[in-house]
Parts: sequence; structure tokens; C-alpha cells
Amino acid sequence: MSVLPSSCSATYMDSGNQSPDTFNNFFERWLVEQNQHLRELVAASRQQSSVDEQSLRCLVQRVLDHYEHYYKAKAKWGKQDVLAMLSPSWTSKFEDAFLWIGGWRPSIAFHLLYSKSGMQLEDQLDELIRGMGRGDLGDLSPTQLSRINELQTKNIREEKEISEKMAKHQESVADSSMVELSHLVSEMMRKGDEDGVDVEKDKVESAMESKEEGLKEILLRADDLRLRTLKTVIHILNPIQSVHFFIAAAELHLRIHEWGKQIDHKHHQPS
Repeated sequence: MSVLPSSCSATYMDSGNQSPDTFNNFFERWLVEQNQHLRELVAASRQQSSVDEQSLRCLVQRVLDHYEHYYKAKAKWGKQDVLAMLSPSWTSKFEDAFLWIGGWRPSIAFHLLYSKSGMQLEDQLDELIRGMGRGDLGDLSPTQLSRINELQTKNIREEKEISEKMAKHQESVADSSMVELSHLVSEMMRKGDEDGVDVEKDKVESAMESKEEGLKEILLRADDLRLRTLKTVIHILNPIQSVHFFIAAAELHLRIHEWGKQIDHKHHQPS
């Protein structure tokens, strides 16, 4: 008997009306759901011969919808507190060290795909020699490989554009207006001119808000590229290959999150 749900759709709680300081709770719930999806994906991969293609497509779509749900929620909270999205408290320091603009670098999807493909190809070499394949990521066709390579090239170019935009925005923190404003307020503070500092408060807030707005725009572009990368990769793969890709993605994400938290805990232990 199949353990796979029969429905193609899944309903996720709308998190847009909750306070932004609860994104950590949202993320923890999302991880629980990702764990559940991982169990379903593994079950599907083990029941491959008895699971029909439509059921696999439904499962893949539910997992993809789950990722989209995450980015929709992140976009809503990001409008209220973009700095929290860029310096997340819900990830480990190890994960933070590998962040690219508040999330995973989109090109990692291709490294993950090639790594899993190589592992599965090596695992079924004897079967391939006999003209038999498993239909997993070790069986990527020449056409699929060509499309993946084309997507990767386009992806790297867009990733670079966003990185350059972020670098330019980061450099703007030292533009002439910011340097002049910081000097003006510093001079007033040295003179004990509290009234003058209060007068300049609006300018300071305006300058800081402008920087945050720029960060919001860049984060949205980065998250959009992340989600589009997932969707396009899945579009290239067949259903069972998509199942194996999502298994690898979930295992990597969940284990790195877990290992990173363990490192954080270890570092906080008294010596």
C-alpha cells in the first residue's frame, strides 16, 4: 500500500498577518513540513515501480509549492524587517557563513544536481552496461544535460548581476551624503549640541530608510532567482528525477542546519 498522499495540493497557513518577530516560528514549522515531505519523497523513490507518474507529479508539485510558500512568507516579512532576513537569527553561524544575500546561492542547485547525478551514475554502472537504467539522476539524457548547462550559464550571469548590484549598494554607505551627514552629526555630538542632533534626526532616518529600501529590492531579486532556479531545474527533470533532486536538497538543508546548530551549542558550552 502506498504511503503517498493522494492530493496534488497542500494548504499552508497564511503567515502574512503575523508579527514579523515570529518568522523564526514560521521557519521551524516549515522545517517540520520539509521533514514530512522528505519522508514522502523517500517513500516514492523506494516504491518507484508501483507509483504512477501522476502521483509523482503531484508530490513534486506539493514540494515545489512548499518552497514557494516559504519565499512568499519571506517577502512579506522582508518588507517589514529586511535586516532580519539578511542576518537571520533562525540559522546557525555555520549556515550564515555560506549565505548569499539572505539565502542559498542559486548556483548551488547545479552543484547539488551534478553531485547527486554522479553518485547515482556510479551506483548503477553495472546496470547501465547491461543496457538497464533506474531513471534517476544517473540517467540524465544528453538533451537534459544541454538544457541544464544552458540554464546554469544564464543563472551564473544573473547571479553575478545581483552580486554586483549588492556590492554597489554596500559601497553607497560611504557615499558623499552619508559621509557628510555622519560628520555633521559627529561634530554636533562633540559640541554637546543635542538640539542640533535632534534636528538632523529626520535626515538620518531618511538616509537609513533609503539604504533599507535598496536592500529590500536586492533581496527580492535574489529570492526570485532562487525560486526560479528550482522551478526551471524541476521543469527539465522527469518526475522521478525531481523526487531524487528534492531528496538531496532536503537532506543537505536539514543536516547542515542540524550540524550547524550542534556547532553553535558546542561553542556556547563552558570551557
